Amino acid sequence: MGSVSLKIGDGTARFKRASFCSSAVNILMLFSVLTTNLFALYAFTSSSKDHQTHLFHNPHKNLSLISEHVSLILREIASSQKKLVKMEKYLLGYETMDISRPNIASELKLFLKHHQLPLGKDSRTGITEMVASVGHSCEKSADLLSQYMTYKVSGPCPDDWSLGQKLILRGCEPLPRRRCITKSVQKVGLYRFPVSLWKPVSEKILTWSGLGCKNFECLNRKKLGRDCVGCFDITSGYETQKFVKARGKNDFIIDDVLALASGGIRIGFDIGGGSGTFAARMAERNVTVITNTLNVDAPFSEFIAARGLLPLYLSLDHRFPFYDNVFDLIHASSGLDGGDKPEKLEFLMFDIDRILRAGGLFWLDNFYCANDEKKTALTRLIERFGYKKLKWVAGEKVDTAVSGKSEVYLSAVLQKPARV
Repeated sequence: MGSVSLKIGDGTARFKRASFCSSAVNILMLFSVLTTNLFALYAFTSSSKDHQTHLFHNPHKNLSLISEHVSLILREIASSQKKLVKMEKYLLGYETMDISRPNIASELKLFLKHHQLPLGKDSRTGITEMVASVGHSCEKSADLLSQYMTYKVSGPCPDDWSLGQKLILRGCEPLPRRRCITKSVQKVGLYRFPVSLWKPVSEKILTWSGLGCKNFECLNRKKLGRDCVGCFDITSGYETQKFVKARGKNDFIIDDVLALASGGIRIGFDIGGGSGTFAARMAERNVTVITNTLNVDAPFSEFIAARGLLPLYLSLDHRFPFYDNVFDLIHASSGLDGGDKPEKLEFLMFDIDRILRAGGLFWLDNFYCANDEKKTALTRLIERFGYKKLKWVAGEKVDTAVSGKSEVYLSAVLQKPARV
């Protein structure tokens, strides 16, 4: 078997900065342009020397010959560009995966196989075959992916959710489907909604395998993130006051933010929402919020679900699986940070803008600014979208959990404008 083309799951490509491969493609492109120009020069000069007198007396034929040469050059350029695009995709490794290697699991080969539609071309979609949807970066983690796809068909799935998450964090998203039975944990002691929002969650109904902590006591002692310090204590800790009682000028109250909305707030999206407290507070106000999270160092998804809320198991490298202009409110905090890659935050901000409706609110909640340069870059990025600044506060807070030093945070409530 040769290489198998993959359909990129969400159209999102994670490219590295200029590398040897991209440099080679640029050199080939330059060579192609120079070659076609030299060809054009030769064609015109030779034609002029051989047929100068004849063409002078036949201007219409002269124009026809020039047009023919130009068309030929354009066809050559178009052909060269197509070849270069194919070469670039191959060199970058996001369109092909060699599944002929002996260490590739048979289940992975079967999943990636193209399946022809039984009745030929579908009249509604125009497709003729079903193609597996797998993240292009899976090629770079082929060994781990093959390990993930090694199991007994129709048997119990391996306890390897942490392996799947490792692949996701490496850009292998979406993961391929598997034909095994997931282990089910008996969910005993769940409360009815909305009582479930603030009732303790039993440790017995959560999955602790692959995690350093095995109980809530351990989790609540750790700083799991800037927005999650003791965030699993929803009965007596700070989580019970979050969003309803401000500790500083950067902390906005939910009711104050909702009062700024035009047209009402019905559905929202919380990016990096910790243990789901923002969604819980919004649920008390009859607003449905989906919380985006991964189980990094803690069972966030299961905990959020146990509270009667909606977790979305998705990395921020993935295009949001929502249609355009659907959310009334989007809430995000320091989980939005793209690290030392400003282009990552830029792509993310454009996707946030895509799913937020006109007149909707973008609530940036205590975004950590490591330095003035980062704060300035974020401010300029936000200003590119033309949002109306309803609230904008930049101030210092003391990191009591770790360093004890003052750090700069930015909080803002922005309203998306209507665009024609």
